Amino acid sequence: MPEGREIEIEGRQLRLSNLDKPLYPDGFTKAQVIDYYVRIAPVMLPHLAGRPLTLKRYPNGTGASFFYEKNCPSHRPDWVGTIPIPSRRGSDKMINYCLADDLPTLVWLANLAAIELHPLLARRPDVERPTTLVFDLDPGPPAGMGACAEVAMLVRQVLGRWDLEAYPKTSGSKGLQMYVPLNTAVSYDDTKSLAHGVAAELTRSHPRLVVERMDKSVRGGKVLIDWSQNHPTKTTVAVYSLRARERPTVSTPVSWDEVERAASDPDADLSFDAAAVLERVSARGDLFAEVADRRQEIPADPGPA
Repeated sequence: MPEGREIEIEGRQLRLSNLDKPLYPDGFTKAQVIDYYVRIAPVMLPHLAGRPLTLKRYPNGTGASFFYEKNCPSHRPDWVGTIPIPSRRGSDKMINYCLADDLPTLVWLANLAAIELHPLLARRPDVERPTTLVFDLDPGPPAGMGACAEVAMLVRQVLGRWDLEAYPKTSGSKGLQMYVPLNTAVSYDDTKSLAHGVAAELTRSHPRLVVERMDKSVRGGKVLIDWSQNHPTKTTVAVYSLRARERPTVSTPVSWDEVERAASDPDADLSFDAAAVLERVSARGDLFAEVADRRQEIPADPGPA
């Protein structure tokens, strides 16, 4: 990719800059960030299509300051799609989010040093209807990935009560996330209520392992089941997104076999960098594929939490 010159991708003209600039402490450059997103695009784009994006930008690399950007930059090319959404329910203030529906847009975002992409749980045109229910499992030290995996197995067991299948992925940082594809007529009130109920039940039945409250004072050595992510203005990091860590780790789909093995290992490590993820996709395909379109119904009356 030529430095500071226009290139053409799928008929779109883009100008790339500072390609040799390291964006990670290990020397991973902007060119490598762009290359990763180009190569992962075939499996990533179906999960981004139609979803309003919050960008987490690191113009001087992951070791320097960053900023979140919800409003799509005004200097965007005219072919970059956007969607206006109220900043909160009932508000007249609109946020004009970027949409990454194609490869040229994904490359344009990477060239902005938008290392992390955080989509909403809904997609256009119905941005009030989540397509998935999400559990974000966040360990409080000294708990780690092994404890997260153990909790993921417990959540899966509860979901099985309603014949709901969940698909796990790493956060790309220290935790796990579970996505329950719905792709049916549900509301955020529905998904948030069910997620909260599951979190509350497991907090009661496994108080030494699970917590549902955000307060850091109660999280030491436990795994927070963050049910509050099921909200119209909250985002979770996109599957296959790079993370701004010491090295280019990725939010990576994992199999339940991998989660089960990790649950029996307190020192489990389910971290994968960009190169490892590309190898996994080449060998195993998209383990998250069904999240994009699998239809599941949540119970009308799940019973007491």
